[in-house]
Amino acid sequence: MSAPKAQPIDPVTLTGELVRIPSVTPDEGAAIGHVAEALAQAGFACHRADRGGVANLVALAGDPAAGPVFGFNGHVDVVPPGEAGLWRHPPFSGEIAEGKLWGRGAADMKSGVAAFAAAAARFRAEGRLEKGAIVITVTGDEEGDADYGTRAILDWMWAKGLRMDHCLVGEPTCPQVMGEMMKIGRRGSVTVDFVARGVQGHSAYPQRAKNPVHALVALLARLTGTPLDAGTAHFEPSTLVVTTFDVGNPAANVIPAEARARVNIRFNDLHTGAGLIERLKAMAAEVEAGTGVQIEVAGRISGEAFLTEPGPFTELVASAVESETGRRPEASTSGGTSDARFIKDMCPVVEFGIVGSTMHKTDEHVAVEDIRSLERVYHRILESYFAAPPEG
Repeated sequence: MSAPKAQPIDPVTLTGELVRIPSVTPDEGAAIGHVAEALAQAGFACHRADRGGVANLVALAGDPAAGPVFGFNGHVDVVPPGEAGLWRHPPFSGEIAEGKLWGRGAADMKSGVAAFAAAAARFRAEGRLEKGAIVITVTGDEEGDADYGTRAILDWMWAKGLRMDHCLVGEPTCPQVMGEMMKIGRRGSVTVDFVARGVQGHSAYPQRAKNPVHALVALLARLTGTPLDAGTAHFEPSTLVVTTFDVGNPAANVIPAEARARVNIRFNDLHTGAGLIERLKAMAAEVEAGTGVQIEVAGRISGEAFLTEPGPFTELVASAVESETGRRPEASTSGGTSDARFIKDMCPVVEFGIVGSTMHKTDEHVAVEDIRSLERVYHRILESYFAAPPEG
């Protein structure tokens, strides 16, 4: 008996199906299984790399030992939709209206996963995957802490001896129009918490207290008033933003014993997360020495800055985008973090995806034609890649 015929994937249909599955991070709500089912019917071998209660998928077509391995990475978990009554269309409806597909995750990034799944299935069905392989990795833990998502996938791949030579991440990279931007790197991110501990006292007798609020304000003034750098060839200047300042003091005439603050730094390739934490600790120590207020500093690194140097791979992606959209994408490192920060430890990585102007917003949506355009771009990338695999 012959093997069943591989089933094609329609990117718009699959996007709508995925949007209709509520998958608020880290509960992917069976969305991973739905992607796996579609890819299995298209002829991919599907494996799970679950960890810590998070669902992760690795889907493989072709022979990794016979040639280059092209990888794709995406996620199907989404941020909470907020109050459903504020949406024009229900947030998990996946409705198509006005030429747009509506719902949480439509832009970020269920359309990207669907478009690449469709492109890879079509490429395989055409018999174009003669040498090498395509690996599709999809996680349910990107919008959250990301501790058990793509990291777990990469660990699974290393253990199995499965590699990616190059990888494309399908995050929504275009600000307003399809084709205008791709990402060749990302800034790093570090969050630092401060706890200032002084001596409580009466506000009428400040000399008898040690005011942690004053000490912490002085430290934050130094941090925000001192630029970290002036930027680099491919990165904007690093930024430091105070995200919270908490005292919790209900009394008007009491100097509190404790004050807390948090800052987030988005940094370029002049820095490391550890180096920035040490820098802030040193500045806190100087304020501590001058005020007598103890300042505790704790940092958490979400990712380091990285850059995929412009070269054959970035040119291949840019040319494919331009061929299908008529626009030459800007090679950018702007925006927040993505799971590319983990993948860069295995192989060169570039990000290209749909228009992301509505991601994380009420009434998130994407143009239906943009989903089809994205599928064509991804198919063109696969064509170009396996016709002439880039080196490095």
